[in-house]
Amino acid sequence: MESLKAKDMFEGQSQLYGLMFNYISSMGLKAAIELGIADIIHSHGQPITLPDLVLALHIDPSKSSFLYRLMRLLVHSGLFARSKEGYDLTPCSRLLLKHNVPNLSSVVKVTFQPAVSQPFLMLGEWFHNGEVNVNPFESVFGKGFWEYGSENPEFAKLFNEAMVSDSRMMNMVIKDCRDVFEGVNSLVDVGGGVGEVARIISQEFPNMKLTVLDLPHVVSGLEDGQNLKFVGGNMLHDSIPSADAILLKLVLHIYNDEECVKVLKKCREAISRKGKEGKVIIIDLVINEKKDMHEHTQTKIYFDLEMMNQTTGGREREESEWDKIFIEAGFSHYKITHIFGLKSLIQVYP
Repeated sequence: MESLKAKDMFEGQSQLYGLMFNYISSMGLKAAIELGIADIIHSHGQPITLPDLVLALHIDPSKSSFLYRLMRLLVHSGLFARSKEGYDLTPCSRLLLKHNVPNLSSVVKVTFQPAVSQPFLMLGEWFHNGEVNVNPFESVFGKGFWEYGSENPEFAKLFNEAMVSDSRMMNMVIKDCRDVFEGVNSLVDVGGGVGEVARIISQEFPNMKLTVLDLPHVVSGLEDGQNLKFVGGNMLHDSIPSADAILLKLVLHIYNDEECVKVLKKCREAISRKGKEGKVIIIDLVINEKKDMHEHTQTKIYFDLEMMNQTTGGREREESEWDKIFIEAGFSHYKITHIFGLKSLIQVYP
């Protein structure tokens, strides 16, 4: 009995240390991007041996054993693969190639910025500080996330690059979504930023009229296209232009339930004008701990903690939580399709 108890305690220790050292995987990823390892392997044209990698990286040969240990971590974490021939790329590391579309390096880089990491360091203190309606980010920096971005242009530029690169993932699945946009002659991308997703949709559906609605300073200076125009406005306070469909990509997770209902009511009004009954298309996370792979659930929960840190009331939602805000906003039914990796496509109908 005692030996069983000791075994459990040592297993617990192993799990505890694993959690404690999780950050080392992130730091290894950071180092891989800074060194440009993925691009070097890609340029090599075939799996690369450790000596060739050392040579390509212009590293002192005396550090070969250290590079081996870093690569062992990165292989174990799935960033790279290793065979008898050497180190090779995986689907994960291919997303870091400089000249590839999409390239998610900026998404990774923004995560290591103090604006993202520092609030997590103060999370325990935040729970005890007695501040009400102040999120961890505001507690650390004394201002909101978006205000911080407006005052720190370098961070804002990197953050916007990250959002654009994430949106470019749509290129790989838009052809599989033809039925979603079937019969849609006009669409408004609410919170659509600089219009990356709208451009991808317009290329696939050239006869569709597209409008991007975002804050005035976001769309200022952006040129309209043949079937694409930009409108400045605030989705919480201004009306949404009328259209057959409204698109909300990674928008609602930054808002609390009350704000989501407010935005969705505006969307319902926009798709119901002129006697039409359109739909709202949402691309966002849906947490499903029972059906999702453990790794997917874990990543979604990480995103949820990011929303807790950066917003006041924003969250990643389970289906029951989505259902609640859809009903409160006056919608009758919805359909969830899981085709975007971590993200789901939700079609919501009046």
